[in-house]
Amino acid sequence: MFEILRQIYLNSIIYDKILTDKSQSELEYKPSTHLQSSIVKIRTKKFNIDDFSHNDFWTNKNLNEKQLQKLNNFYWLFSLDLKSQSKTVQKIIKSWMEKNYKYNSKTWNFELTSKRIISLLSNANLTYDNGEEQYQKDFNFIIRKQTLHLINQIDKEISLNNKIIGAAAIILVGVSYKDNRNIRLKGLEHLKKIIKHTFDNVGNLKSRDIKLSIFFLKYLILIREWFKESQSEIPVFVDEYIFNLGQSYAFFWGNLKFDPLFNGNNNSNNKEFDIYLKRLGYSFKNNNFEFSDYVSFKNKKINLIMDIGSTPNKKFSEKYQAGALSFEFASNGKKIFTNSGYFEDRNSKFNQISKSSAAHNVLIVDDNSSCKFIKNSVSNLEIKNGLKINMKKINYEKNEWRILASHDGYFKKYNLIYEREINFFPEKNKLIGIERLKFKKNIPNLKFDIRFHLDPSTKIMKTQDEKTILIELDSEGWKFICDNYTINIDNGLYFGDKNTFVENQNIFISGITNKNNYIRWELSKI
Repeated sequence: MFEILRQIYLNSIIYDKILTDKSQSELEYKPSTHLQSSIVKIRTKKFNIDDFSHNDFWTNKNLNEKQLQKLNNFYWLFSLDLKSQSKTVQKIIKSWMEKNYKYNSKTWNFELTSKRIISLLSNANLTYDNGEEQYQKDFNFIIRKQTLHLINQIDKEISLNNKIIGAAAIILVGVSYKDNRNIRLKGLEHLKKIIKHTFDNVGNLKSRDIKLSIFFLKYLILIREWFKESQSEIPVFVDEYIFNLGQSYAFFWGNLKFDPLFNGNNNSNNKEFDIYLKRLGYSFKNNNFEFSDYVSFKNKKINLIMDIGSTPNKKFSEKYQAGALSFEFASNGKKIFTNSGYFEDRNSKFNQISKSSAAHNVLIVDDNSSCKFIKNSVSNLEIKNGLKINMKKINYEKNEWRILASHDGYFKKYNLIYEREINFFPEKNKLIGIERLKFKKNIPNLKFDIRFHLDPSTKIMKTQDEKTILIELDSEGWKFICDNYTINIDNGLYFGDKNTFVENQNIFISGITNKNNYIRWELSKI
């Protein structure tokens, strides 16, 4: 009911009058198109707008919803070559302005409007320059009108990512137009508000969402470059958070050179972003082995990363996955053990599967995840019952890496603490894991499983003694053994690439709880 009333208001004459500000401000700063390349995929092979029919640009009924959105965010401008006629581009924009001069739920939704403003201003050489006086006046008017709409709606927007894009769009308008200091301040005010809501006191994301930290970094750098290029004073807090997020980027990507599949992250391949950073003179380093409740060890050949953090507050748990104490292990940049990844579409059953403990390299009890999820008012799965890390000890030496940690995720239901110890001996290329289940009261007979998900590119074979698994990774061979429990091989699902899945295999150890649950396994290079 509320949303219906809201739409009635947004479509009303009253709201249109609120947005209608006829004050004219001169377009002063036009951002370089290339600054947007960290956000938008800019084609190397570009097309000429005059090669396409533009008579039915906005009336083509054969376009689906996704195609219409792509058309209306104007990101296609970044794919035009320099031979494209600005006259043709401006004709198309003029046509859009005539059809969308006031709020329309399909073309003025928050995300589309934010992206459209950024795109139109970032391609001013085509969208604005050499335009007729009346066209430029109309262009400036519609930009301001849409900006006021963003300012009016940003607090009501649900998506955090969209809020960030919206704040960036408002700031860009404030930087680009002469005498628009008030809009600039509004944008910065909203950006500060978003940051305060999203980060804790030491600068870490409350959600522990790795992907979001990179998303934030890209937009903050983009905003900083707009200020720099326009010769405006760069806000101090922007620099501060770029530094913090740069530390995060260096830890999770720079040190590993692969995407760690924890808490909402999937494969993104940031090599192009690395080139972008280098071109603009940014360099981030983080030599710490512990950061933001993750621990990462590495040498020239081996990478090991493990989640040793407690669950976030339920308000920030949309992308959280029940993978506490899970780890990933890679040799020569190729993963051997990988978590399953995150399936983003919350309407899919795979979203729930990807959030489960079973989708991670970790022990599970009685087929239950270490924390429980429940659907919230917008159908996102958020934490109902979380967990805390009880203990952690980390030792990083030349000849031995050691992580010892435990959590209480199964304590409330089963009165047990799960403890995991991971040891790696670089000189021997040997990884040893010890799993312990520590009961505080009576010991029930409970089934437990420990899963080790393998990268889809690996090949495995079980030996006749049923205690050894042979693993082939490119030209390397590894052996996995467990002396005191039977090892099995199972098929699984890998969600490493966004909203897709492929089959993979996993090694799993199963057993029943007893007085002395001590499970020792070993991975060594052949």
